[in-house]
Amino acid sequence: MSKISYGILASGGLGALCTEKLLQLNKVNFVLTDKGSDKIIELCKTKKIPMFIGNPRNGKTNDFLNQFSTDIILSINYLFIVEEDIIRHPNKYAINFHGSLLPKYRGRTPHVWAIINNETETGITAHLMSKDCDEGDIVYQEKILIGEESTGAEILSKFNSKYPLIIEKIVSLIENDTIRTIKQDHTKATYFGKRTPEDGLINWNWQKERINNWVRAQADPYPGAFTFYKGEKVIIHKIKYSNKGFNYNDPNGTILEIKNEIIIKTSNGAISLINYRKPDDLHFKIGDKLS
Repeated sequence: MSKISYGILASGGLGALCTEKLLQLNKVNFVLTDKGSDKIIELCKTKKIPMFIGNPRNGKTNDFLNQFSTDIILSINYLFIVEEDIIRHPNKYAINFHGSLLPKYRGRTPHVWAIINNETETGITAHLMSKDCDEGDIVYQEKILIGEESTGAEILSKFNSKYPLIIEKIVSLIENDTIRTIKQDHTKATYFGKRTPEDGLINWNWQKERINNWVRAQADPYPGAFTFYKGEKVIIHKIKYSNKGFNYNDPNGTILEIKNEIIIKTSNGAISLINYRKPDDLHFKIGDKLS
């Protein structure tokens, strides 16, 4: 068994996968998680790993953490912003795993933002934790390609495959005392904020390419991009470009066809709704407008 001790900060399904991997590889002193991460909580109970459940801010974890002499903290998909008392706790390193190629796309749900912004690649960065979010020195990076039809869920699936392998690499560097870091170039940094389901509203004045990126970034099992018709919410998970003709003077969001496909006008072309959800009693009409 490793002589190096670890603490884990983790949330969600991705956090659970990585927690399980770390429990197989090394000595884990404790886990910090949130009350919604049932898989992590159950895993800790089964393995009899001490855990702190809830918001750690304002020194709430001090008494808990002071029970342990811990060499390394690894943070994976953790729900909460971590303050300096936790960052300073380990004897050696506090390392966070972030779903972008830092310094690009600091902040929340970076892979979703990358698709929205028509990026062709994203990645995973392991970096030292610092008082400022996602700004610490880089330990390791790995690129992940974003295809023309990639969805947010597909990139997350790649994360589920890649994260445990990358964590294994980082643990190997730690165990062999071969960690080497590179400072981030802060002049190249970009930051994108947290997204909520309410942020998925489509603006039909956007060009069709922007709308397509918007839809695929948030497609099922994410809450989905959406629009309104007759006051009812219509959730759209997939579209395609259409050759249907239109009059430029018609409002964007106008319904052009309903017979074979639901076709909508945008500012630079038409799109077809391929996968969408609406109330059963809601029926589209040519000439009406989505909003």
